Amino acid sequence: MFVRAIYTTGDPTKIDTAIRAMNTEGRDLLEDRPGYRGASVFVDRTLGKLLAASWWESERARQNSDEVLRERRAAMLDPFAGTLAVDNYEALVFHQARPPQAGGGLRLTRLEFDPRDTDLLADTFRATVVPRLETLQGLARASLLVDRERGRGMVGVIFVDQTSLAASRSGQAAARHEGAAKAHVSVIGLEEFEVVFTDVRGD
Repeated sequence: MFVRAIYTTGDPTKIDTAIRAMNTEGRDLLEDRPGYRGASVFVDRTLGKLLAASWWESERARQNSDEVLRERRAAMLDPFAGTLAVDNYEALVFHQARPPQAGGGLRLTRLEFDPRDTDLLADTFRATVVPRLETLQGLARASLLVDRERGRGMVGVIFVDQTSLAASRSGQAAARHEGAAKAHVSVIGLEEFEVVFTDVRGD
């Protein structure tokens, strides 16, 4: 699958307006597009951050949808969004242990790597990281998204509730350390979000 990720920051007191728009109009617009496989919205209400991801069965479907949705996206996120960044990724790993749910937690790890090591990264994530994540209580989903050309990626690990997210920090840190060393990647960012909704069809 292929993913478009939208990362916005803004006034925390206005974030609920953006959440409502993404959860209603945003989902309606996406569901009408060919090749749509699902979407997710995550927020950090304290700092004022919103991460939205839409999932597509092909790169062409993602590109075509963006041509239609680009102008509507800015309107939906106004007046919350002070900054907005859009990135495109290929989903190399999508592992779902159980359905995520609203109120759960996402831990997002941002990566940089030599593009020549992309396959090594995917293999390491499947063989080393996922088995370690599966031992963590409350794991719902783990995914690896990459931009092969730029050598950038994101690991998203969702837990069923905030208690499990907090309890997993030590265990995931160990998995992250081992995986980064084996795959020759640099970790350049680590964030946590609340799950607003996620309905990705990974099959």
